[in-house]
Amino acid sequence: MSENRVEWIDFVRAIAILTVLYIHATDGIYIISSDAIMNYTIYSRIFNFASLFIGRIGVPFFLMITGYLLLDRSYNDERVRKFWSKNCKGLIIVTVIWSVIYAISLQFITIGSSQINVSEAGNLFFSHMWYMPMIIGMYLSMPFVSSALEKFSPRTIYQATIVFTLLAFLLPFITVILSMHGIQNVNIQYCLGFSGGVYGIYIILGYLVKKGLFKKYSSKLMGLIVLVSFLICVLFQYYSFTKGYEFFLWYEFPFVLTGSFALFELCSRMGKVRAFPLVSFLSKYSFAVFLVHNLFRLPLLPIVVELPFTEPVKAIILWILLIIFSYIAVVIIYRIPKFGKFILYMR
Repeated sequence: MSENRVEWIDFVRAIAILTVLYIHATDGIYIISSDAIMNYTIYSRIFNFASLFIGRIGVPFFLMITGYLLLDRSYNDERVRKFWSKNCKGLIIVTVIWSVIYAISLQFITIGSSQINVSEAGNLFFSHMWYMPMIIGMYLSMPFVSSALEKFSPRTIYQATIVFTLLAFLLPFITVILSMHGIQNVNIQYCLGFSGGVYGIYIILGYLVKKGLFKKYSSKLMGLIVLVSFLICVLFQYYSFTKGYEFFLWYEFPFVLTGSFALFELCSRMGKVRAFPLVSFLSKYSFAVFLVHNLFRLPLLPIVVELPFTEPVKAIILWILLIIFSYIAVVIIYRIPKFGKFILYMR
């Protein structure tokens, strides 16, 4: 390990931001090309379905990192106040600032352009900002959750997590299957109370990985879980398409959970990470890139979508451009004295 760095955590964080950029690039291309959806080849559809699974890895990775790093701590009144001051206050301010930046930027981009649908552009522009209030809420609760976890053994927490996971992931999955086959309005009522819902479960799983509860399972088994989860997600989306059912792969889908968790557990078993200076660079600016990248997605989309390539190739091109422009931008902003670190929430 490099001094003061957990190399595999940086590796996972780098993967997380790259997959977030990837899903936003792919989504952008396929949304803006939606008028031609009937002309997609089978390979293009499969690429889109596979990309949705790959792209959905990012947020679970960020959440599991949060649980791994922050839940195994002790808090008292003073430490809670310091934690909130250090983490939550800055996040709230940065969220407001970037919401304003995006709102103003959207007006500049759409004014005088008859080719850009303002509503659609707004959805693309703000598509990532849902994450901010969610993670702020998680951070506000973090000290209380951590204190509660101290009272119980990891095995007890593991057993409770299984129950909550079945409620949060399996029951909605059953509802989707029933709805897909014409059995509508089946809503199985349940309440997860203060658990944080599906996002809280990802955080708890990160904590349990740190406690070593899954080390008894072989890496081959974990790899198999990742592969099977990927295949099920792709095939389920394709089956939904053939049924004419509008299904959107999101983080409450049970096989997004199993795939991202098993991959996270596998990464936790890594030794030294190759090309660590590059990985460390990608990791260091990951949250800053998350904040700024959508500023480039909307202006680049009309350019990339006109290229004489298939949708998968366009998506890859847009993804690469987003990585380049976003990292250049945050490196420049970071170097602005007394401003860069604050506006990018880099500590």
